[in-house]
Amino acid sequence: MAERRRPMRPVAPLPSADLPVVAIVGRPNVGKSTLFNRLVGRRQALVADTPGVTRDRKEGLAVVRGRQIRLIDTAGLEEAAPDTLFGRMRSSSEGAMVNAALVLFCVDARAGITPSDEHFAQWVRRQGRPVLLVATKAEGRAGAAAAMEAYSLGLGEPVAISAEHGEGLADLMFEIVDHLPPEPAPEKDDESEDEWAEDPEAGLDGEEIIETRPKGPMRLAIVGRPNAGKSTLMNALLGEERMITGPEPGLTRDSVAVTLYDEGDEFEVVDTAGLRRKARIDEALEKMSVSASIEALKMAEVAVLVLDATLGVHEQDLQIARLIEREGRACVLALNKWDMVEDRIGTRKAILDRLSISLAQMRGVPVVTFSALTGAGLRRLLPAVRDAWTVWNARVPTGELNRWFEAALERHTPPLVEGRRLKLRYMTQVKSRPPTFVIFGTRAELLPEDYKRYLVNGLRETFDLPGVPIRLQLRGTKNPYAESR
Repeated sequence: MAERRRPMRPVAPLPSADLPVVAIVGRPNVGKSTLFNRLVGRRQALVADTPGVTRDRKEGLAVVRGRQIRLIDTAGLEEAAPDTLFGRMRSSSEGAMVNAALVLFCVDARAGITPSDEHFAQWVRRQGRPVLLVATKAEGRAGAAAAMEAYSLGLGEPVAISAEHGEGLADLMFEIVDHLPPEPAPEKDDESEDEWAEDPEAGLDGEEIIETRPKGPMRLAIVGRPNAGKSTLMNALLGEERMITGPEPGLTRDSVAVTLYDEGDEFEVVDTAGLRRKARIDEALEKMSVSASIEALKMAEVAVLVLDATLGVHEQDLQIARLIEREGRACVLALNKWDMVEDRIGTRKAILDRLSISLAQMRGVPVVTFSALTGAGLRRLLPAVRDAWTVWNARVPTGELNRWFEAALERHTPPLVEGRRLKLRYMTQVKSRPPTFVIFGTRAELLPEDYKRYLVNGLRETFDLPGVPIRLQLRGTKNPYAESR
């Protein structure tokens, strides 16, 4: 077959890179995530009555009075030793304020000003960033009156809002814009044409268009069981302590998306909460976390399935792999903690054998071994992601496909069904992402599963489609005389 070229992907500056950063901070359960969702205009962050739901800072784009901003939701501020979980969460919140053009310091108007509010108000003041005091949960007249108590913090006049009910948000938006630095003048663009617009003459010479040119970042989801090292991998890719990590399993509760650049490509990398067996998921908060992880997988193009190489493949790993296959996503198998594996050849063979036996559609999936903690071998991950993405976008010319199809039918004739021969006429690829093929013929819909597997395996081997789901659809032709008999 003709050599498959990598689909072209335009590289553009990240839209949010030069936008002002607004960080939302405050002690736990004062309504920071509810305010974040209100300002970004959708339920992007998990919200629950349980304190401490947010652990990792979450970013989103918001438009405030016509001004675009990067909004950051942070973990609740609590007094704790630096090496504890709450200490690491506070350190993450502090990192969010480093480049913030404005800090929204939130207090709970219904609960009143607490000693923690006073302590962290002083702490925020020491960060040297512009601060806007926000009194949340200030519904009605009583709430607005209670919000005035926040004057005692010495951070200026509080803005009374109720993010849950949408009260006071217009005033808050005015205040945010007033506290931001002036908007820079737009740069003049000398190019009048879109460099990445489709060529109007492409394909008019009869040559089949094989390349695809999707726009935007390559969407990548990091999935796996709890404590497999997903957040450590995210931090290693970014080169900073962006996610909360530690020995405790299940630290990540929400899906967190971060943009990453590598060799001219733009990636939107999403770290997800660990997926446990359904029978073990009891709490409503964990159900929300799992739903967010599955939603992130559905929106992804490539899924990086992280396995703890010291533990091998568990049934839950196979269930996650089946979910990736069912959603039709490209997959890269990431064997983490490889530096702790003694029998590397045996471990790798055991994992691949288990996958080939249990998941035929994952046959040939690219495997990358590394240590997210030390960074050893990590440089091979993103090239493997690019290769998997390229296969996922592959298209096979119809003529070449049907020449292979005719040869496949000659090698193994379709079996008799109900004593009658199936007449398979031709095949075409109707879409990529993942590669999807349709077979047309008389009574083609009755084709047995084992013969379909024979064709899928042949497609995978002949056209070099390893490790991606291949969809095979059947379209039978209707007999016009069937009803008249």
